[in-house]
Amino acid sequence: MNDNNTQPPASNPQPKLLNIYFTAGIPQLEDTAEIIKLIQDSEADMMEIGMPYSDPVADGPVIQKAHELALNNGMTISTLLSQLRSIKEEIKIPIILMGYINPVLSFGFENFCRECSESGVSGLIIPDLPPIEFEKNYQQILEKYNLNFTFLVTPETSDERILYLDSLSSGFLYAVSSSSTTGNENAVLRNENYLSRLASLPLKNPVMIGFGIRSKEDFENVTQKADGGIIGTAFVNILLQNRDWKTKAIDFIHSIRA
Repeated sequence: MNDNNTQPPASNPQPKLLNIYFTAGIPQLEDTAEIIKLIQDSEADMMEIGMPYSDPVADGPVIQKAHELALNNGMTISTLLSQLRSIKEEIKIPIILMGYINPVLSFGFENFCRECSESGVSGLIIPDLPPIEFEKNYQQILEKYNLNFTFLVTPETSDERILYLDSLSSGFLYAVSSSSTTGNENAVLRNENYLSRLASLPLKNPVMIGFGIRSKEDFENVTQKADGGIIGTAFVNILLQNRDWKTKAIDFIHSIRA
């Protein structure tokens, strides 16, 4: 495990890890820093920040809309990293950047990793980066800049491949609750066989469940056999749909913890 890890402090009293996702640059370009502080102050254990991209194929309509709005607001990788650097000393919980590989390659992979490290980022999630390419071209660069990297698994992923992806991951393993895009209301959150299979495997990383968690009940269901849950679409919806999103966002995170 890197020192710059994506796991919360061991003293955190919460038994299950709560990871909140939002897209950088919404509702307005300059709101990112305030949302980060809000998530930290609401006692989430970590957060994922989505890097806006014009073709987010793994995301559902809500997060696609968030990406579109953020891009229209002018959010870029450079702007996001600059915003993160400005509050680096104030943020104590892990920040993981999540996005697609093409914008990162356009930025320059090593340059991106260097700036992430300098901006207080703990790790990366890039779902469309193949593990073979990761091992061949990028793993050493991530280690050089003390950044963790998380791979995703689904109910259809074989045990052998889950173990392989876990061996490459650091920080945590992202277990997608169902084979769908983010925010799918039909996502099956109580796939007992899948969750039991994950719990039975000798994994080195904590397992966090994502996709489809919208409430405290959902969170408690999926974390019965996992180390934590990731909430994205439900939180992004609050940011998109409410002028007074600050109060509602705080209340939402507190409702998960209640």
